[in-house]
Amino acid sequence: MASIAVCPGSFDPVTYGHLDIITRGAKVFDQVIVAVLHNRNKQPMFSVEERVNLLKEVTAHLDNVVIDSFNGLLINYMNDKKANTIIRGLRAVSDFEYEMQAASINKKLGPEIETFFMMTNNHYSYLSSSIVKEVAKYEADVSDIVPDIVAEALKKKFNEK
Repeated sequence: MASIAVCPGSFDPVTYGHLDIITRGAKVFDQVIVAVLHNRNKQPMFSVEERVNLLKEVTAHLDNVVIDSFNGLLINYMNDKKANTIIRGLRAVSDFEYEMQAASINKKLGPEIETFFMMTNNHYSYLSSSIVKEVAKYEADVSDIVPDIVAEALKKKFNEK
């Protein structure tokens, strides 16, 4: 049976930190589904469709990575996709408490599903989508923290405003 893992997130926008986790996950699992969450609690800069398209472009070289989006509970999505593992990246100790709570409720809702934590590469441990947007807003160079296509998309978004 193939090992299918889901790497969920908002990816608003996708960063090299995200790509690090996705790429490393693709080496461990037969298939990785990168699932963009429709999060009603956040006001994203990019639409779900834009985030999906950006992710498709920056992961095109990874044959076993699929990009998708979902609404609702992650466990329901996991069951629909017949996935057995959730991939989550940890940047710092500050991420751990939230991730532990999420993993615990996911285990309660789906006892057959495991959460696989990966430490982010130290080079990206400070990186978040929020920081990327803040830096890009002031027209600073973000080429070393996001792929070129994402840097261009950010520039275009901020020029529209």
